[in-house]
Amino acid sequence: MDDRAYIAQRPKRADGQRNYDAILAAARKAFEASGSDASLEEIASQAGVAIGTLYRHFPTRASLVEATTRDGLENLVAQAGRLAADRDPLDALTEWMREAVVHFSTFRGLVGILTQSMYDEGTPSHAMCAAMHRSGADLLRAAQTAGCVRADLTPDELFDLMGAAAWVREQATSGRDGSPRLLRLMLEGITTRPVLPV
Repeated sequence: MDDRAYIAQRPKRADGQRNYDAILAAARKAFEASGSDASLEEIASQAGVAIGTLYRHFPTRASLVEATTRDGLENLVAQAGRLAADRDPLDALTEWMREAVVHFSTFRGLVGILTQSMYDEGTPSHAMCAAMHRSGADLLRAAQTAGCVRADLTPDELFDLMGAAAWVREQATSGRDGSPRLLRLMLEGITTRPVLPV
């Protein structure tokens, strides 16, 4: 198997679990502070493990990024199902898009990683990105069927719009996040009736 597609799993042994969890916690902090290019050596140091231990659990940077973002993508998939069952189709799509934009911009560089992973089967994040894409496409189709969203908008275009809003959020300096307004403008462009505030 191509090592780029390696998906890390939490070990069964207690010592392995401690190291795995410590590395993930350190990686989340480092990625949020320094972006996807954060030093792996610094992550290992902050986790209290040797760099070789980090690589045993996460052979590539991509596998470490995937592990740190997996829960967020799983939550988006689950949230799509809950919203579809409980909300008006347009409200469900709007709320889900808002949450997706926040997750996509968890740290600098993640938008690009997720965009690549959506279409590249060789990346560790591909399977979860594809599942998340399908869940968003389902919400889009429901809103289109209800006549709330223009019929010619494709799922890929929907994700391009969310990626753009997430990029704006990712690049924002403190207190200057323009992504909520941008997302609202995008929603006004694709909907056939007014949307709730984003």
